[in-house]
Amino acid sequence: MSRLDELINEFCPDGVEYKAICEFCKVGTGKSNRQDADENGEYPFYVRSKEVFLNNSYEFDEEAIIIPGEGSIGEIFHYVNGKYALHQRAYRIHIEDNYVITKFLYYYMAQNFKKFIYQKAVNATVKSIRKPMIEKFVVPIPPLPVQREIVRILDNFTELTAELTAELTAELTARKKQYEYYRRNLLKCSECVSLVELGDIAEFKYGFTDAAKIEGNAKFIRITDILENGKLNKNENRYIDLTEESKKYLLSKGDLLVARTGATYGKTMLFNDSFPSVYASFLIRIRFKKNTILPEYYWHFAQSSLYWQQANKLVSKAGQPQFNANVLRLVKISMPSIDFQRRIVDILDRFDALCNDITIGLPAEIEARQKQYEYYRDKLLTFKEKLA
Repeated sequence: MSRLDELINEFCPDGVEYKAICEFCKVGTGKSNRQDADENGEYPFYVRSKEVFLNNSYEFDEEAIIIPGEGSIGEIFHYVNGKYALHQRAYRIHIEDNYVITKFLYYYMAQNFKKFIYQKAVNATVKSIRKPMIEKFVVPIPPLPVQREIVRILDNFTELTAELTAELTAELTARKKQYEYYRRNLLKCSECVSLVELGDIAEFKYGFTDAAKIEGNAKFIRITDILENGKLNKNENRYIDLTEESKKYLLSKGDLLVARTGATYGKTMLFNDSFPSVYASFLIRIRFKKNTILPEYYWHFAQSSLYWQQANKLVSKAGQPQFNANVLRLVKISMPSIDFQRRIVDILDRFDALCNDITIGLPAEIEARQKQYEYYRDKLLTFKEKLA
């Protein structure tokens, strides 16, 4: 029997009380704005992001939990003990009674607050929260010896997980540098073959304008659905209803989509989905002529520095960046034989999987560590409710 089991059997064998945060905490916001940040400041300045800034003055001197009032709701939690400044749209949760340890509440909220907020939400997304929502969050209150033991275990586990994740992340970063080196050199094979402009071997088509919906009979792929690594974000699918007009914009396997405007101009996705999908107006579809360029070969090229060096020179940056079809057609790529392209794709696919696929390799190991941590945290923070 573990020390924690012994404490639970001794102090709360029949369960624990649950209380709303408003019963033992003070919840409020700060008074500072983002422009108050000073890189030479003395005190931590908590805003609405994971990044902690600095400020020349402080507003509070206490132990507290900080969460954003807008953006990344349920994703960001800061534990602070000392002097700090706080953004006017970030919340501080300060315990005013001595029967709850702040670090215990911090761990419990990190595990359960997001689920609570989304259960209360009317919409599929939560853009902001208000003080009453936080105050209604209900927390188990085990005896202090139990709380202390849980905090001790989770502090140690958090530190160990962070160390292991840092090591794996450093190794992954090294792998990605190696990947880029081989990708660049494999795609330059190519100095032995001529460079061709995309406009000579591909056709381009702008996307369809419509309002994305929660339901429909075709996925609607928007510029925001393409991740920085050139993959499709499958966690927030949006849809439209197919019409005679929108059917003209249905994608086929092997089509490539390119962002043509905004800060993420140039990012490129390879479409391989079997579900009917239409692409939105801020995207350009590329289809290559037969026996010229394999879509997979071009996708790897579009993730490389060989591509981005050209894209960054060709883009129009007057106001909103524009990377339209007239510019895209000027991009140059080497065109070895189809067989040689397949060999390059095979090698780079394996590198890509090792660096980016969360089902294998280092990304899978990092993901597994995080899931293991969350699993044990959930087990430690689950209590039977004591009957009145």
